[in-house]
Amino acid sequence: MKTGAWREAWLCAAAALAARLAVVAWAAHARFPAVEDGFFYDTLARRLAMGAGYTWLWPDGVVTNAAHYPVGYPALLGAVYMLFGASPIVAGIVNAVIGALGIFAAHRLLDVATTRTAARVGAIVLALHPALLAYTPAIMTEGVTASLVVVAAWLASDARGSTRPWAWHVLAGVALGVATLVRPQSLMLAPALGALACAAGAGWKRRAAGAFVVSLVAIACCLPWTARNCTRMDRCALVSMNGGWNLLIGVRSTTGGWAPVEPPPEACREVWSESQKDVCFERAARAEIANEPRAWIAKMPAKLAATLDYFGAAPWYLHASNANAFPDRAKTTLGAVETVVARLFLLAALLRVVMLTGPRIWARRGVAAAGAIAAVSVHAWIGYVALVVAIALLGRRRLAELPLLVPWTAVIVAATALTHAVFFGAGRYGLVVVPFVTALALLGRTERASPIPPL
Repeated sequence: MKTGAWREAWLCAAAALAARLAVVAWAAHARFPAVEDGFFYDTLARRLAMGAGYTWLWPDGVVTNAAHYPVGYPALLGAVYMLFGASPIVAGIVNAVIGALGIFAAHRLLDVATTRTAARVGAIVLALHPALLAYTPAIMTEGVTASLVVVAAWLASDARGSTRPWAWHVLAGVALGVATLVRPQSLMLAPALGALACAAGAGWKRRAAGAFVVSLVAIACCLPWTARNCTRMDRCALVSMNGGWNLLIGVRSTTGGWAPVEPPPEACREVWSESQKDVCFERAARAEIANEPRAWIAKMPAKLAATLDYFGAAPWYLHASNANAFPDRAKTTLGAVETVVARLFLLAALLRVVMLTGPRIWARRGVAAAGAIAAVSVHAWIGYVALVVAIALLGRRRLAELPLLVPWTAVIVAATALTHAVFFGAGRYGLVVVPFVTALALLGRTERASPIPPL
């Protein structure tokens, strides 16, 4: 870390923590109980804290082992609940601390990529970003996942210039392993992160080794929980058992977003086991896709729109939790602010990619222009796809020379888009791209960057 950079990183993290704790204090005063998926995370965390294990108590008094929701976030909350008691304010403080850690990591990621001023500005902007800041009181996983992935990216970035790069690879794998326990699809990021963590001149063998190490460590972090699933459930699963549910929801969705599985497939109506119902739903989903593959593919743009056009996680959650304290007008206002800020940073990120010297400048200009038009329309998801394409047009060699933030932004946006095009979309699932698109937009002068090339 550059001289004095550690102090700036901690100061930015402290500012982020103070801002988040202020939001948590406001939410505690207004009283926002756990709601929607947050109700399940909170309930499972409370059961873990009281020593009941990762189980569910049904209305008829029956207790069953659970694995539908990933264990990482409830386990983290459960540990803190055991020490300080279970309440939304305690959960909010946990979110605030993890969010502040993400800002520290963002400063570190930017500091190795650009100027000290740009790193400081980028970290502070992220600390106050409305999509991330206002989501702090939500007992939900997306903000936590975003912070953990930023931490993993920082550690991988430090591997590039380290005399002991493999130690950083292992730490990045641990960060992604924890992120996988919170959000299982994070595991698909591991090979790309390991490859990108290698120095610019690394050959394909070294990059393959990096991908292997990060992936292996991330998987190893999950294996104790996998063993528990194999022992306690009807079948093995790496983390959770909701892939079949989510696939069937995506197949049947008419809006691109979540919808209840009603009516359930006939073959699954008498299947009561959580794990076996997931298998049954997956089988039914695959059959429906095979019968009408074009219809399934035709739904993908709507799923991408649901994920990337409008995040709105914070206003949605706060309104759902307590509509009196956060009425429709507040929901609309915060949603509008989030949308404007996110679109401006998307535009700036597209411009930043055009400003980088490298090949295919005219192709990048054209793609970025199309993305910019989409960014100011109702189809912002096209702008995010354009950002991925524009970065890819820089080419493998040029991307290897650039800071890890540049290619990693393309990876995280592409992985998010691919995942939710297959399953189903929601604005909160797109939150993981916010730190990286914003940081790229604020990326100042790099070693090999220049103003916009002349016409």
